[in-house]
Amino acid sequence: MNWQDLISSRRLGKEDSLKAPTEQRTEFQRDYDRLIFSAPFRRMQNKTQVFPLPGSIFVHNRLTHSLEVSSVGRSLGADVARELLAKHAHLDPSLIDSISSIVSAACLAHDMGNPPFGHSGEAAIRSFFKEGRGQRFHDRLPSVVWEDITHFDGNANTFRLLTHQFNGRRKGGFVMTYTTLASVVKYPFASTLAGGKPKFGFFDSERETIQRIFDTLGVKRLSADGAPLRYARHPLVYLVEAADDICYQIMDIEDAHKLRLLSAEETISLYLGFFDDDECAEIRSAYPENTDVGDRIVYFRSCVINALERACVRVFADNEEAILSGTFEGTLIRRLPSRLAEAYRRCSEVAKRKIYSSKEVTDIELSGYHIIHTLLDLMTEAVEFPEKKYSELLMKQVSSRYELSAPDLSTRIMAVADYLSGMTDIYALDLYRKINGQQLPMI
Repeated sequence: MNWQDLISSRRLGKEDSLKAPTEQRTEFQRDYDRLIFSAPFRRMQNKTQVFPLPGSIFVHNRLTHSLEVSSVGRSLGADVARELLAKHAHLDPSLIDSISSIVSAACLAHDMGNPPFGHSGEAAIRSFFKEGRGQRFHDRLPSVVWEDITHFDGNANTFRLLTHQFNGRRKGGFVMTYTTLASVVKYPFASTLAGGKPKFGFFDSERETIQRIFDTLGVKRLSADGAPLRYARHPLVYLVEAADDICYQIMDIEDAHKLRLLSAEETISLYLGFFDDDECAEIRSAYPENTDVGDRIVYFRSCVINALERACVRVFADNEEAILSGTFEGTLIRRLPSRLAEAYRRCSEVAKRKIYSSKEVTDIELSGYHIIHTLLDLMTEAVEFPEKKYSELLMKQVSSRYELSAPDLSTRIMAVADYLSGMTDIYALDLYRKINGQQLPMI
């Protein structure tokens, strides 16, 4: 793979356009703007990240998380661009300088396909078809579609959201650049290759789209003709992934402190564990012990993010050849220097033990499972038997952009998944209550 091919402003749905640019924004900055002004992006403000949506204490939701990931991604992209230009005098500076904007836009989009109720929402959709009443569709859907829905993943759904031509939408979906779209695909292989894991990169309905994009960009194809589709990662995916890894792990620790799941002492110890004694002394000197503990934690957290960002840039630059050849394994975070790697591992262990297993998190997982299973049960039955009066009433609740009346069952089932995954937490709860007669519409 080479950078000249990998970075392209070619747009999905506008491949034949010869219109010259008439503004100062680059094509990749336009990608960013299209995302941030879109309805699916705004809806993330009411989607759970980890903790339930806030009462008196504000913690991260999908929107604030995505904005922070985009900020870190922009820095990663800018610093990597400087490293590449210093190493390779032949590279076009205007091309390489675009990396920062591309990564920032891809980071902004990376969670847009996630359903309500956090990662438990993805698991609930999978379990409905694997273990719940959705099992009745097993022998009625093509095997590739069955694999897609029983491995349902927010990453694949993000790519679908950005590229699929829903009813009333123009060809190419968001009409994003090929490079930004490729930079979103963390797992560039079909669901049939996912095995026991839920991670994959695209639904079968978007297989031709991903082939067109990846082949045009010269991304290395790893599968033989006729085999399930698999590609190497686009190199900029590693930066998008690193920005996400840095933000969710480090910010979840801060949120846990706000919610009193972690003490101030535990939180500070976790953050300062990323630094040696001299660095700790320098960091502590900026905020002495008599200053506000919340301010100290915020500052220590910012120092950690900065240290991880610089280390990931170094890992990427040192492994550029392997990344471009498609042989680099793992993530940038997993190649950190020993001190940073050990401190990151401690944060991960504490998060699993004290955060992700906390009552606040498991409560919303339980509620989310029940709400999603109920809505999926009713909506799949509605598209299965559209002639029923109750089905007709239910389907009137749904925007005409979703293909609930398509002639084939596969498209209708995917349309139900589209509808449900686009819901916010509050919309899903509100619809659940109305359907169950627990709440009447306000007049």
